[in-house]
Amino acid sequence: MLCAVSAPNPSKLWLRGPHSHQALRKPTVPIRLRVSASSLDNSTSTEVKVEYTPWLIVGLGNPGNKYYGTRHNIGFEMIDHISRAEGISMNIIQSKALVGIGSMGEVPVLLVKPQTYMNFSGESVGPLAAYYQVPLRHILLVYDEMSLPNGVLRVQQKGGHGHHNGVKSVVAHLDGRREFPRLSIGIGNPPGAMDMKAFLLQKFSSVEREQIDKALTQGVEAARTLVLHGFDQNIDRFNLGQKYKYHKV
Repeated sequence: MLCAVSAPNPSKLWLRGPHSHQALRKPTVPIRLRVSASSLDNSTSTEVKVEYTPWLIVGLGNPGNKYYGTRHNIGFEMIDHISRAEGISMNIIQSKALVGIGSMGEVPVLLVKPQTYMNFSGESVGPLAAYYQVPLRHILLVYDEMSLPNGVLRVQQKGGHGHHNGVKSVVAHLDGRREFPRLSIGIGNPPGAMDMKAFLLQKFSSVEREQIDKALTQGVEAARTLVLHGFDQNIDRFNLGQKYKYHKV
């Protein structure tokens, strides 16, 4: 049975299925998301309940059509892909963000697209993590990475901000803590003497777009693997495969 249980308020927000979310709304009471999975222990004939810690999956980007499809908005695109793949409606406005509540398997997840500009993303992430009582180890930040070739992904348990202003803001609003997972999406480096800001706000070429579309599909699987199994050998293999993705023998 899947449900999101309020705490300390006893009211319940039931997740009856991936497509049953209400119209756009804003929560009014603190909620601790929880999924209870009931099973029968044959040795004692008693019901056993297992609770799963929720995940906060945050894609970084800038709001508005002006930035749609640009390199710096790839985090938003990943959230859109996860939303469609898992049937999670993005229908809640909270903490200056567009939020979707659902689950991957039996694990509750919150998908988040901050509606502040990139440099102020932490104004959404910090309050949401506190409101839903999500531990640092379950905050997955998704963002563009110039140090990686276009379309190459990398999953890490923690790290610095790499001069990424969105990541800097998130770290600042998590009390300076950096021990949260990241899914970095490679966008490559600016060609020649091109200005970095102009490069980030540029759209992908047709070849780059094809690589990014494949990466987004793979990113959904990486996020699902991490949420369901944590950092195990599957993530190690994923990172290794991405490292040599475009390696020519």
